Amino acid sequence: MSTSRRDFLKKASILSATAVSLPALHVKASEEPRFNMSGYAAPKIDKVRVAFVGLGNRGTGAVDRFTYIEGAEIVAVCDKHRDRAEKHQKMVVDRGLKKPAAFSGAEGWKEMLKSVKIDLLYICTPWDYHTEMCVEGMLAGAHVACEVPIGLTIEDCWKVVKVSEETRKHCMMLENCCYDFFELQTLNMARAGVFGELVHAEGAYIHDLLDLNFSKTYYDDFWRLKENIRFNGNLYPTHGIGPVAQCLNVNRGDVMTSLVAMQSNDFQMGEEAKRLAKEDPETYGQFVGAQFRGNINTTLIRTQRGKTIMIQHDVTSPRPYSRIHKLSGTKGFCEKYPKIGISLKSYQNGHNFLPEAELNKLREQYTPEIVKFIGEQAKKVGGHGGMDFMMDWRLIDCLRNGLPLDQDVYDAAAWSAIVPLSMESVKKGKVVEFPDFTRGAWITNKPLELTLKGGGNTKIRSISGKSDKQLNV
Repeated sequence: MSTSRRDFLKKASILSATAVSLPALHVKASEEPRFNMSGYAAPKIDKVRVAFVGLGNRGTGAVDRFTYIEGAEIVAVCDKHRDRAEKHQKMVVDRGLKKPAAFSGAEGWKEMLKSVKIDLLYICTPWDYHTEMCVEGMLAGAHVACEVPIGLTIEDCWKVVKVSEETRKHCMMLENCCYDFFELQTLNMARAGVFGELVHAEGAYIHDLLDLNFSKTYYDDFWRLKENIRFNGNLYPTHGIGPVAQCLNVNRGDVMTSLVAMQSNDFQMGEEAKRLAKEDPETYGQFVGAQFRGNINTTLIRTQRGKTIMIQHDVTSPRPYSRIHKLSGTKGFCEKYPKIGISLKSYQNGHNFLPEAELNKLREQYTPEIVKFIGEQAKKVGGHGGMDFMMDWRLIDCLRNGLPLDQDVYDAAAWSAIVPLSMESVKKGKVVEFPDFTRGAWITNKPLELTLKGGGNTKIRSISGKSDKQLNV
């Protein structure tokens, strides 16, 4: 073989190896000029006028929490049931606050957007309504905060992203687990390099909801049970993905590129439907023979930078609650369930968890400013141990001070997209591509910095008749 031929083959081999180890950047160029909402600071709003739609389980807690936030004015409440709207209207008045407008009926929320001046639309309805309400809220001139997920299809996720960019209105998904105290501490540790280079992360929603899903009163018209028939995939991934995605700088230096999901058969929901139908055929007969989603879904995700993520979903198996929350890096590891533990390579080469005294010292060192500032008060107001109130207070404080939100519309879309992508992967039995909702901006977007710089001045109200919860900032 000639020397030139040998040199050519050598170069070709090198190029081939490079192509395998360095995949093309996951970039989708924008088809038209667009505005990047990552890091966007909207104009300040001194008094944030808030309207709530959906006053069931999550909506009731949200209205309650907002009565404590001095920088927010509840101007309207809406639910398809008139009695719920009036009940929450009275709740606000009983707290010594101005009476909000009340709207009801299937189209009540549309009338609310037309007739009330709103700065923030807070959505707590069943999932099917989220995308339309987010879009219409932004088009009406309001920022939007929406319970999870933001959309149930890839098309819906893109729609929300594009309207947010066009209107320059925030659309934040209310992923409260991002404000769990341990999740915030580990985010701070990851930012400081305590775990070294993060390699792998795990999150989950493992929560036995079998009784609640079949309850006649908990979910209106069994809407959540019906979703377990309609969606054969990971239908509630955001509690798991949200906190770990922030630690991995997803959409801000890295991006999710592919996904594969595997799911077990259903071993309990179908049997529960049969059992209940024997006692109450009129109510539960409709669910007998339905094809329920499997007990557990395991979804694996790979990022452009070669990191991996595992997300699990199980709401039927009788097992302790867990969001898993694990971070594995080149210098350390942490997990929250079943017991909080941190291991570092500097201690016994990472083979054992830190002793409790050292663990507590490390957690205290990296407790974020926001937790030190408002954490104890958030616990007193409540909402999943305080993380719900910290999320709401932080949202209002950012809007009042013109600060970027901690979670933007690209996070909302990417985390929600796991629902339809996992369904597609389960159905086809193969890896599917993850869309880049930032359209290449992830390369230059800055990582999240959750500090009180520029804000932290939103006070907490003392509530009339609530002497046990009179708080001050």
